[in-house]
Amino acid sequence: MTSTLKRVNDLDCRDPLAAFKARFALPKGVLYLDGNSLGAQPLVARDALDATRDQWRDELIKGWNQGWFDAPERLGDLLAPLVGAGAGEVIVTDNITLNIFKLLGYITESQGRSRSVILSEGGNFPTDGYIAQGLCRFAGFEHRVLPEGAVLADHLSDDVAAVVLSQVNYRTGRLRDMSETTALVHAQGAEVVWDLAHSAGALPVNLHDCGARYAVGCTYKYLNGGPGAPAFLYVHKDYQDKGWQPLSGWHGHATPFAFNCDYAPASGITRFRTGTHSALIYAPLEATLRLWQEVDMVALREKSLALSELFRDCLADLLKSEGIEDITLPQAERGSQVAFTHRKHGYAIVQALIERGVIGDYREPGLMRFGFTPLYLSYEDVWQAAQHFREVIENREYLEARFQTRSEVT
Repeated sequence: MTSTLKRVNDLDCRDPLAAFKARFALPKGVLYLDGNSLGAQPLVARDALDATRDQWRDELIKGWNQGWFDAPERLGDLLAPLVGAGAGEVIVTDNITLNIFKLLGYITESQGRSRSVILSEGGNFPTDGYIAQGLCRFAGFEHRVLPEGAVLADHLSDDVAAVVLSQVNYRTGRLRDMSETTALVHAQGAEVVWDLAHSAGALPVNLHDCGARYAVGCTYKYLNGGPGAPAFLYVHKDYQDKGWQPLSGWHGHATPFAFNCDYAPASGITRFRTGTHSALIYAPLEATLRLWQEVDMVALREKSLALSELFRDCLADLLKSEGIEDITLPQAERGSQVAFTHRKHGYAIVQALIERGVIGDYREPGLMRFGFTPLYLSYEDVWQAAQHFREVIENREYLEARFQTRSEVT
C-alpha cells in the first residue's frame, strides 16, 4: 500500500466535487460502495417527496394537472443532457425490463418483421436476456446469445433484427465502445438497444455522437433516484413515429382522455408511455435530476477513476497473497466499479465488510463489487474502506459462522 491518510486528505482538499457530499443524507459510520446497486438519498429528494405528499393531501386529484401527468416527458428532458440526447428524445417511464420489451417490439414492427433473430449478450444482466427470450417466444422470433467475450461481428447476420447490449457490464465493469459497436451493428442492417444501467450518472455518455438510436437505463443507481425509481427510454428523433410499441397503454394514446375504443399512438416519445405512474416516485427523482444539472461529468469521470485506483492500490499486495483476483479492467475500458473474485469466500467477505459499515455487494459466482460514486464518496472514505477490507481478511473475520448464511437479496 502506497497511499497515506495525509495524501488522501490532500486529494479531498483539491476535489472540485467535494461540496456535493453535504447534499446527501448519508448514515453515520457507513462507507457506501454500493451506489452501482442503489444510490444514496439526496436531501432535495427527501424534501420533494415531503412536498408531494402534502400536495396529495391538499390538492387531491387536482395534482394531475399540477405537474404529475406530464412528469415522464419533463423528467426525460432533464435527463437527456446526461446521456447526450436532445429534448423530446428521452422519457422516464416504467422499468428497464418493460422498456426493452417495448423497444424490441417497436424495432421489429418497424422493420416489417423482415428479420427474425434477436441477439442478446451472454454475461449481461439476466433481465435483458430474459426479456429477449420472452419476446421471441411470444412473437415467433429466434433468440440467440452472443457468448461472453465473443467477437460481435462473428454473430451478426442478415436475419438479426436487434442486439441488446450493456455499455458497462454489471459484473466486470467492462466498458464497450458505443460508437464503434453501434456503427458495426447498423452496417449489418440491424438495430442495437443500449442498456445504460451502469453508465448513466457514472461517466459521460453521448448517444447522439455515438450514432445510437435506442437505449434504456435506470435512475436508482448512479443517478440516485431512490428505490424503485422509474427507468428511462431513449429513441432518436429520426426514429420516432415509425409504428406501435407493443405495450400500448392508455397514457401512450394520442388522446388518452377521449377514451376511444381503438388505440392510436401519440406522436414522439410519448407513445412509449403505458399506464398511470406514481407522482410520489417521480417527485424525488425530479429534484435529484435538477441537482445533476450542476455536475461536471468530465470531473466526475476523473474522480471516479481516481477513487477506484486508490482502492485497488491500497489492497494490491493483500489480494495477491490471499488468492483474491482483481478482475477490474484498465481505466479506459471500465465503468465506475472495482470487481474482485473469491469463489469460496466472496459472499462472506462482503457480509463481514457490511457489518463493519463498508457496504459493497455480491454477485454469484464469487464476485465482490464495489461502486465508486464521486458525488458522495471522498478519497478518505475509500482509503478507510480499504483499511477495513484489509482487517477483515488479515483477521479472518469472514470465516465466522454468521457470515456464511445467505440472505434472500444478495
